[in-house]
Amino acid sequence: MAFVLSALGAGGAERVISGIAGAAADRGWEATVITFDAPEDPIFHAIDPRVELVRLGLSTKSGRVSSFLRGAHRLYALRRALSAKRFDVVVSFLTKINTLTLIAMLGRRTPVIVSERNNPDRQPAHPFWHFALRNLYPRAAAIVMLTEQGKARLPIADKSRAVVIPNPIPSLPFQSRREGAPQLVAVGRLTEQKGFDLLIAAFAGIAGRFPDWTLLIFGEGPERASLEALVRKHGLQDRVRLPGSTARHGEWISAASMFVLSSRYEGFANVVGEAMQAGLAVVAADCDFGPSAMIEQGVSGILVPPEDTAQLAAALGGIMSSETRRRQLGARAVERARQFDERIILDSWLGLIANPHARPLGGPIEIAEKRTSRPRRKSSPARHAR
Repeated sequence: MAFVLSALGAGGAERVISGIAGAAADRGWEATVITFDAPEDPIFHAIDPRVELVRLGLSTKSGRVSSFLRGAHRLYALRRALSAKRFDVVVSFLTKINTLTLIAMLGRRTPVIVSERNNPDRQPAHPFWHFALRNLYPRAAAIVMLTEQGKARLPIADKSRAVVIPNPIPSLPFQSRREGAPQLVAVGRLTEQKGFDLLIAAFAGIAGRFPDWTLLIFGEGPERASLEALVRKHGLQDRVRLPGSTARHGEWISAASMFVLSSRYEGFANVVGEAMQAGLAVVAADCDFGPSAMIEQGVSGILVPPEDTAQLAAALGGIMSSETRRRQLGARAVERARQFDERIILDSWLGLIANPHARPLGGPIEIAEKRTSRPRRKSSPARHAR
């Protein structure tokens, strides 16, 4: 099998591919990961050494004039890489990579599984990508969506091939902050999507009531300068920090007394699941998609309307003011997060890869339960492993 994605950085798609590829290797399947980044670029989520890694060195850069030629070059390189072996299944992640992969596989009978990792309705993209999706997705053997909400947004013709498999939530070796002044933590790429401007404004509205609390926003991205300016505008230089990305995945948990998600939209919001598994109280914007699939309102976390600064501030203040309430929400969050256990989700993925044309089942947990209960023939998966 071959997995195709843009790069091997710190994103959620990269983490999921690392997990699936490693699980495939555990079953004795042959797996190859193909990326467009350079061989010398850092790998944030370790790739199992049994998995072949092909890095094409063709990462995306800006520039309209060269964009078409660069895209053609990437397409040619990807088609060559996919022709190097007789792969039984090809799996691609993220909208643009899905499009390139489906084009590269035109004229071949190899099944292609595509996976949408974000909200395609809200992602900024050239009209070409939307046109390509409408015309190429019918060629996919299966379309993996992270939530039922995401699946519902697909065209009717595509829904029959859609499978809902949420992201796995791995067990992370970090414990939440137990001592010292309390800290509110948010995590994500510093982009408009993540709504950190809304979060800073919300925190500014309640900072005077909670002088001991600090807000930490972990991540990097193009909005850093504007966010830092917003912090200065509110006079919060000593209360709001943007420390950058962590060296290790999930290390931010050690800094957190509670967690907040302020996104305008999401694909799944992995960090919410990671915070819940760590026993943190979570306040999250009820955006499309993800948070409502993980959080039971008022029981395992608090959901607020997206892009509503006033309600976000009120919810944060309510939880920040009560350590008892934080402990209660955190304990129930741990229980809720078990449904996204990594073993269950990875088994769903491997079951789909082994039989990409199978009729999709009802939901992510149903998929996992039915597939784990089905007897497996030892000789069968190996045929699909290349």
